[in-house]
Amino acid sequence: MELLDRLGPPFTSAFRPHEALLPHVLTAAVRSLNRLGPQAVVVTGDLIDNAQENELEQATAILRGGRVDPGSGARRYEGVQAASNPDPFLYRPAVDPPRVPGLLAEAQRPFTSPGLEAPWYPLVGNHDLLVQGNVAPSAAIGRVAIGGRKLVRLSEEAVEQARDRRLDRRAIDALLRGGLPGASIRVTSDRRRRPLPAREVLERLRRASGHGGSGRFLDYAFDIGPSLRGIALDTVRRDQGAGGILRPGQLGWLGRELRAAGERWVIVFSSTRLSDTEGGETALALLDGSPRVVAAVAGDKHRNEIRPRRSPAGGYWLIGTASLADYPQQARAFRLRRAGGGGLVLETWMVDHDPSSRLAATARQLAHLDHQGGRPAHAAGRTGDRNVRLYLPRSE
Repeated sequence: MELLDRLGPPFTSAFRPHEALLPHVLTAAVRSLNRLGPQAVVVTGDLIDNAQENELEQATAILRGGRVDPGSGARRYEGVQAASNPDPFLYRPAVDPPRVPGLLAEAQRPFTSPGLEAPWYPLVGNHDLLVQGNVAPSAAIGRVAIGGRKLVRLSEEAVEQARDRRLDRRAIDALLRGGLPGASIRVTSDRRRRPLPAREVLERLRRASGHGGSGRFLDYAFDIGPSLRGIALDTVRRDQGAGGILRPGQLGWLGRELRAAGERWVIVFSSTRLSDTEGGETALALLDGSPRVVAAVAGDKHRNEIRPRRSPAGGYWLIGTASLADYPQQARAFRLRRAGGGGLVLETWMVDHDPSSRLAATARQLAHLDHQGGRPAHAAGRTGDRNVRLYLPRSE
């Protein structure tokens, strides 16, 4: 929905100049992580953008390893970045600087991913389960997604509803009853673009990774070596809205898992930051009461950020990490070890994706130039938000 960018906040980053290259960015990150040799890789959500089947197929193929097909519909690029598009608001690599002729055709070709060599543990974000990360799929939305027309300009009625933030599923379905609400272009239909219900996304992630527990939510715990326990929390709403939520049953489960960790150290992973999540303050209070909690790590905001959380049990670190979708396009690594003189130190540093990939390198250049992306928003964070040692006054 690139057209939403013109409306301004909250409809930002609906278009990225490098979006066709993102499967190659993820693959390049996989190569870098394999060279690092981690014990585990945690995906903190928003692995895909629009809850679509073809997106999830691509992403899981990259993480598992094997053939990846980034195309959809025709075996050629069909979209707003085509050189024939007269709209100068959107970057067209064959026309606009920096000019990269043939970029879109190259990005659409099937390729092979090496796959992660370490076990990987998925979380879900709002874009994994909601259309454009904001509204649950419906039959009407699904027909548009797989159909042969692409909306490129909204009608006045649709713009008015969008500005008033009334684009919930009922309002969208009503707009779609009369056909697409605005101007459209012809594209090749593709049933693989269908939006997936939340339960199917969870099933596919569990099957692809071999992890993820069971039940309605992607809440589960896992071991990273003999002395560290990871706890994954599913904070995604199932109806609409990008803000996170933790339900009472999940909070009860979290308390039990913290107790069950015993003498193991604990890192909690979630898509949204707990401080920004409905029910998150209760979750933080549970973490405050455990002397074994080392950190709470979240994605979602696409921003590197580290701050201490003080508690009667000794405190821990709240860590936000950047995204591969936006500049600086980095992953975050962790290592937990004993500190000299007692206590613990959690070392963390940023990991660049493999520079040998031409398409991924081009994506980083375009992400750096993106006026809405991570660079203008200072998503790389301060020096103390990136490569640091985080100390914890702990003892056995």
